[in-house]
This record gives sequence, C-alpha cells and structure tokens, in this order.
Amino acid sequence: MTALSRRRFIRIAVGGAAIAALTGMPAARASTPLIRWKGVVLGAEAEMVLPAADAGRLVALTLAEIGRLEKIFSLYRDDSALVRLNRQGHLEAPPIELVELLSRAEAVSAASGGAFDVTVQPLWEAYAAHFSRPGADPEGPPPAVIEAALARVDWRAVEVGPAHIRFTKPGIAVTLNGIAQGYITDRVTERFRAGGFGNILLNLGETRALGAHPDGRPWQVATGEGDGANPLVDGAIAVSAAGFTPDAAANHLFDPRNGKTAKHYAWMSVEAPTATEADAWSTAFSLMPMARIRAALPGTAIRRVRLRERGRAVTITF
Repeated sequence: MTALSRRRFIRIAVGGAAIAALTGMPAARASTPLIRWKGVVLGAEAEMVLPAADAGRLVALTLAEIGRLEKIFSLYRDDSALVRLNRQGHLEAPPIELVELLSRAEAVSAASGGAFDVTVQPLWEAYAAHFSRPGADPEGPPPAVIEAALARVDWRAVEVGPAHIRFTKPGIAVTLNGIAQGYITDRVTERFRAGGFGNILLNLGETRALGAHPDGRPWQVATGEGDGANPLVDGAIAVSAAGFTPDAAANHLFDPRNGKTAKHYAWMSVEAPTATEADAWSTAFSLMPMARIRAALPGTAIRRVRLRERGRAVTITF
C-alpha cells in the first residue's frame, strides 16, 4: 500500500448473485439478506459483504474510518502524519495509530530477521524511477543505484514512542506498504464488532472475516492463482503477488538486506487472526526460503501459509 489514493465509490450491488464473486459460494444459500459493496479504497479494489438492513450505515462508518486513517498513513497527502515524519525525520506527539502500527512493524522486522522493513521506501523510489523510463532493464536498477538506496534502509533506525517518532540515520523514509491495509481492515472490523455486528466479510486490500457466514458455515475466500476457495471464520487472509514488469523479473517486494526483489515464490497467501499480521507476514515470508518460514511460524499467530514455488503449490500449517 504505497499509495493511499482518493476513494472512489463504484456501486452497492443488491441481491443473491452479488455476493458470489467475493465469497466463492452460491449466494442463493444465504438465509440472511446480504449486500455486496464494491469500491476503490487505499488505491485498491475493495468489497464488503454486509447485512442488507445495516449496509448503508456500515459503509458510511467504513469510509469515515478510512478517511481518518488516510490522514495519518498516506504518502500522497502533504498533511499526513507519515509525510511529515518522512520530511522532517521526526514527529512529536504522533497519532497513537502511527505509534501502534510502527511498533507492530518493528516486532515483525525483528522476528523475521529483517525481511520485513518499513524503511524500504528509498528502494521503492529507485525501482519506480527506473521502470518509468522507456526500455528499462527488466532486472531492475543498476547496482550503484541499489547500493545508494540500501544505505538509507534500516528498520532499527526508527525510534518509536508515544511522545515522539524519529529517525536516527539520515535519509530514512517509511512506507507502510505491506502492513497498513491490513491494519486499516482490522480497525474497521473492530469498529463493527464494537457496534455489535458480526457475520461480515471485508476486503479492503486484505480480507478479514468477522465471524462466520450468516448461515453458520465458513466464508469461502478465493485468493487467486488456482488456490481454490479458502474457508475463513473470524480471521484474515493476505496475498502477496505483483510486479513492475510483465514477466515479474522485478516486483514490488523488496529485500531490505540486499535491495533485490522477491524471487522465492510466484505467489503467497497467509492466514492469521488479524489482517495486520497476515499482511506483514505475507510480505516477510515472500522474501524468506521455506526452511526459514517453517522456523519462524512457532513464534507467530499464523494459521496457514500457501505458496507457489517452481510451479508447485505448497501448504504449511502450524
């Protein structure tokens, strides 16, 4: 989620067939009237399956919460807390949400041996500038450009506390790509839970289920790449797969340790209790060999990892 773009409302689709694409289940089985809201939020397509009677109120609540958090996390708003942090190198009295999110990112960075790192923004900028040029080398920027960017990447150089956030090295810049969509999805989910709602499915860049399907069965979430339908109850699924080039020689998953992009897997999905965890770990695991993924799992709350490696599908559970 490098860009938190302006939201664009598309439509609210009413009726049985409207929920099939997101849930993967024949909608006619639903005994509770459901509505599927579709739109673009945080720069990505979004959907929510909501109880018809409360859909209008829940959509309004969702968009209000996203708008509030966008003012904190956006890289494309001059007045956002994140932009001010990157510009100044410090932020006094930071929003509690930014403190919480950066603290959770720090924990994943430590647990993943640095595979997850929110300070990869200089690498993003180097790769984006490279691929914006006609005839760009599909392997990515020259080594000297990557080395210069890497000198400004270090998750340990972000000092986080309730009174202030500051960078302890020059040139550091944070992107919340790989964790903020999950965090925002969780915040909206918890707002729904606090309001007494359940049996809701959200996809706000990452997918989170609040409870089960209204009929009592698990939600069925299709994650693509021939993965089939994934049953989901009161949990989250995040997927990592994208590229700068059509042949995926380079992609947007940067290894903060060497400046290269993810090469281990063509596709990755992670199921966890929260979308924040699933989002961050799907990024980290994409940069880790399978042996390291298996070794890291006992220290996480991850329920299941699915990946595609050299044409074969692998499922890892713990």
